[in-house]
Amino acid sequence: QVHVVETGGDLVQSGGSLRLSCGVSGAPLNYLSIGWFRQAPGKEREGVACFSSGDGSTYYPDSLKGRFTISTNNAKNTVFLMMNNLKPEDTAAYYCAVGATLTTMGEIVCRAGFFDYWGQGTQVTVSS
Repeated sequence: QVHVVETGGDLVQSGGSLRLSCGVSGAPLNYLSIGWFRQAPGKEREGVACFSSGDGSTYYPDSLKGRFTISTNNAKNTVFLMMNNLKPEDTAAYYCAVGATLTTMGEIVCRAGFFDYWGQGTQVTVSS
């Protein structure tokens, strides 16, 4: 059984930075697709960063390129999401997810339905 646990959510000021962590157990990261998603109240869950261990491809929405970075530490089976220059509109619950299917990452793949295992979420609040 695969378990996913996110940590690192916090209250930060606009313009600040935050790094989220995602510990994965039950399967090695180098055989998984990995995604970070967020969901604000009243909005759909959206992909903010996705990575494929199959070919090393990544995907970020155009609106987040340059501010968000996904990375992994395979030795610790941990995924990170580095978020810089945070804005109040980044406020949301952030979720880490992994999936067993490996394919090149892109907009169509970096969606909630592609991933099999989810964490409980961690709250990020950005104050203005």
